Amino acid sequence: MTYDVSAVERRRILSRTRSVTIVGASNNPARPSYFVATYLLSSSRYEVNFVNPRLDELLGRPVYPSLADVPGEADLVSVFRKHDDLPNVAEEVVEAGARTLWLQLGLWHEPVADLAKEAGLDVVMNRCVKIEHARFAGGLHLAGFDTGVISSRRQSAP
Repeated sequence: MTYDVSAVERRRILSRTRSVTIVGASNNPARPSYFVATYLLSSSRYEVNFVNPRLDELLGRPVYPSLADVPGEADLVSVFRKHDDLPNVAEEVVEAGARTLWLQLGLWHEPVADLAKEAGLDVVMNRCVKIEHARFAGGLHLAGFDTGVISSRRQSAP
C-alpha cells in the first residue's frame, strides 16, 4: 500500500473535517502540539478536543484521559505520541470510529497505517495538520513562511 497522500487528498480531508482531537496534547508552549492547538483554536472552524491523561485543562478547555472519554464523534485524530505508542493509539482511534488518523511530522508507522486503512480510515503520516490547514487556508504567513502570494484578503479556510 502507498501512504503518500496527495495535496488534493489532504485538502479534501481537511475540508470535510468537523472536529480535530489532539492525542498527546501538551501544556508546554515549546511543544509542537501546543502550537498546533493554539493555531487550530484561533484560526480554524474545527471543534478542538485534547487527550492527555496527565492534564485536566489546556487553553481553557477540558483535557480527556483517553480518546474514548472525548464527547461526540471522533473525526480527525492528530497524534503527537512516540513511535512505540502508535499501535495502541491506532486501536483507540479505530474503536472511537474516527474518519482520519493523522500522524504528525516525524511519525511514520506502516503497520499502524495498515490497521487504520483496513478499518476504513483515511491515514496521513509525517505531516503537520496546522501547516497543511494553513497551506490551504492561505495562512502559512502566520507561522513566518513566505507563501509568495501578495494579497490584502485572507482566503477562506478549508
